[in-house]
Amino acid sequence: MRQDKILLAHGSGGTMMRDLIEDVFMSGFDDEILSRMEDAAALDVPPGRISMSTDTYVVNPVFFPGGDIGRLAICGTVNDVATAGATPLYLSVGFILEEGFPVADLRRILETMRDSAAEAGVQIVTGDTKVVEKGHADGIFINTAGIGVIREGVSLSSGSCVPGDKVLLSGTLGDHGIAVVSIREGLTFDTDIETDAAPLNHLINATLDAAPNARCFRDPTRGGLASTLNELAGASAVSITVEEDLVPVRPQVRGASEMLGYDVFQVANEGKMVSIVPADEADAALEAMRNAPYGADAAIIGEVAEGPAGKVYVKTGFGSKRIMDMLVGEQLPRIC
Repeated sequence: MRQDKILLAHGSGGTMMRDLIEDVFMSGFDDEILSRMEDAAALDVPPGRISMSTDTYVVNPVFFPGGDIGRLAICGTVNDVATAGATPLYLSVGFILEEGFPVADLRRILETMRDSAAEAGVQIVTGDTKVVEKGHADGIFINTAGIGVIREGVSLSSGSCVPGDKVLLSGTLGDHGIAVVSIREGLTFDTDIETDAAPLNHLINATLDAAPNARCFRDPTRGGLASTLNELAGASAVSITVEEDLVPVRPQVRGASEMLGYDVFQVANEGKMVSIVPADEADAALEAMRNAPYGADAAIIGEVAEGPAGKVYVKTGFGSKRIMDMLVGEQLPRIC
């Protein structure tokens, strides 16, 4: 492809669009099924129930410490599919490109997506590209959809939490949100803060091996841990109490959150997983998380109790208790 920037003609359906698809997308992803360039991919799917999820990624800036919008798109959908207890298999990708977007940046994003998909063990099998006029997008938007096969005998639900269950978190909070806002606001830290974006399907699989009666998994993305726990408490008509001192947070992230006026429990994450498990399986689940990729900082952070239904509390290090509210409005716009 001779052009170094995306032109409107690259979305026209003609020869320039063909050049974009063949020279940039096909060479970037290099997948056998995708290379057939059919309108629909014909896929082999093992027997069992299917998990399917879709999401659209609009982060600004598209490159940030430790990752980019491409890694977010792959990992986010892989993780959503995996929360049902499924093995993710196939992904579709859809791109909305703004006129003038650098082709070199697009190639860089595609390389990240290819590597992230390989790490997760999924195939990118179909896709679509549209080009919009300059000023009608933040450079690039990406939509991904994924499907996977749910493990036999597994039935996870956000409405299945019961009193006595333990709350597990797979690692430190707030890394992604603060990494993105640090670039946006020009912040510097003594130690680099990078996005936590990561595929967690292997971690979930290991946790299910250790805790086969796990109630549910949820990734605390937009709205952070606070929104996730409030949704689980509401769906199960229970309350949840979190021990503040047990929640892993990097000192730099905590300091940046306090400086910017953010509640770290509400800051977005892209490579963390919340799991609710029976108390008698909690220790085994924790060990499995800590031994899995991206789970070294996992912790048991709280417990499920009876009502008041839908309430989430934080028990502070001083012994007091406060409500953990859901995020209202936008704390970090264009974050994922």
